[in-house]
Amino acid sequence: MHPEIEALLDQAENRFLKAEELTAFKRQAATLSQRLKIYEFLREKEESIFQPVANKLQETFPDEKQETLERSIKHWLLVLRYCAMAMLLNDQAFLEQRLLDWLSGIVEAHQTQKIEATICNLLQTRLKELLSEQARAILQPFLDQAQSILIGIDHQE
Repeated sequence: MHPEIEALLDQAENRFLKAEELTAFKRQAATLSQRLKIYEFLREKEESIFQPVANKLQETFPDEKQETLERSIKHWLLVLRYCAMAMLLNDQAFLEQRLLDWLSGIVEAHQTQKIEATICNLLQTRLKELLSEQARAILQPFLDQAQSILIGIDHQE
């Protein structure tokens, strides 16, 4: 559950929410609606988000094995899915746990940091084309966190 909403519900077990707590609850409910719309958009547009990224990746790394490029694209499909779920839950710990559990070691073992960084940059560019500034602002902290975990680069705008 959304951590902020869960905390407010815990407080409400002992008493009615105070006016400022009720305002915070309303704000969290409104942002949850926005997050859900972004999540649904990403789910519905996944192929159209990643096809241009995959095409550009092949152009950028023409001598790289197709298998290596496909594996890295699959990594970022999963990364975006995990980012979307973490965004929906508003829970960065969820994202960190999922990525650290499996993907960060794979990237290092396969020595694909340069490919992964390229995909990340291409994905960021693609999302700028498709998402509103407001939607990107909600999703961006999770993408930044994933980028930091996987390729050790902090995103700077």
